[in-house]
Amino acid sequence: MEKVVIIGTGPAGLTAALYTARADLAPLVIEGIQPGGQLTTTTEVENYPGFEEGIDGTALVTIMRKQAERFGTRYQSGDVTGCDFSGRPNKLTLSSGEEILAETVIIATGASALYLGLESEAKLMGRGVSACATCDGAFFRDVPLAVIGGGDTAMEEALFLARLASKVTIVHRRDELRASKIMAQRAREHEKIDFVWDSGVEEVLGVDAGEVTGLKLKNLKTGEFSELAVSGMFVGIGHKPNTEPFKGHIDMDERGFIVADDTKTNAVGVYAAGDVQDHVYRQAVTAAGTGCMAALEAERYLESLGQ
Repeated sequence: MEKVVIIGTGPAGLTAALYTARADLAPLVIEGIQPGGQLTTTTEVENYPGFEEGIDGTALVTIMRKQAERFGTRYQSGDVTGCDFSGRPNKLTLSSGEEILAETVIIATGASALYLGLESEAKLMGRGVSACATCDGAFFRDVPLAVIGGGDTAMEEALFLARLASKVTIVHRRDELRASKIMAQRAREHEKIDFVWDSGVEEVLGVDAGEVTGLKLKNLKTGEFSELAVSGMFVGIGHKPNTEPFKGHIDMDERGFIVADDTKTNAVGVYAAGDVQDHVYRQAVTAAGTGCMAALEAERYLESLGQ
C-alpha cells in the first residue's frame, strides 16, 4: 500500500513529489506517456522564478525531477487507465493491468493544448508554433504573428500578443466569431489586429529554415490559396484536460476539468493540481503552487489517519 501516489510529472506533479518526499511519505510518481508535460514542448522558459537568463523547458523539468528524487521520490513508467475512489484505499489501474492501492492520490495529469494536426506544425513546435501567448509571446516582439481560432481563447491570445507584435492576424474558419461579445469587440476594435475569415491553415511555412516564416491558407468557401507572412503561429482552439481515466469517479465540469475546492476533490484522499483543474491561468508557476497545496493537504489527511 502506497501512502501517496502522484499521477503526472509536470511542475504540479513534481512539486507535489518534492513536498511529500520531504515529509518522509515516499511518494510514487506515475510518469505517463509524456514525462514532463507541456513544458517539454517549450524551448525557452523565461517566466519561471529563479532563472534570470531563462531555461529550456525540458531542463527545468529535469531539475525538478532530480530535486524530488533526492528526497526519496520513486518513479514508475506507465499510464493510469482506470481508478476506483469509492472507498479506502484508493485504487489505480495501469495500462499494464497492474493495480496500485494508495491512501492518497494527487492527480496532476495536466491538459493538452489542441493543435491543428499538421505535419509542418509539429515540426515547428517551439520554433514559432505555440499554444500559449503568455508563455512564448515575449520572444516575438515587433514581428507579425497569426492566431488561429475564433473563440475566447483565440481572442485572449490575440489581445495579449498585440501588446508585443507589430501586427496580429486572426485566422478563423468561419465568417463570424464564436467568442463572447465583449472579447470579440475588443479584438475587432484593436488597431493592431486583423482578420482572415472563412480560412484554414493548410501548411506552416519555414520547416527548412527551422522557424516559422508564414502560413499557407485556404479559403474554405472559394478554395483559393494564399500565403500570410508571419514569424509565429499561436493556436487558440482550446485545451483538453487529461482526465479520461477518472470520468465517472470524480466531479468534473462540462469541459472535463476536475472540480476542486482548492485542491480537494469530492473523493476522500484524492487531490488535483495544475492544469487538470485550472483552465484559467495554465502557467508552470501556478501549477507548481497547486502541487505544493495538494501535497500539504495529502500530508494533513494522512496525519488525521495517524500515519
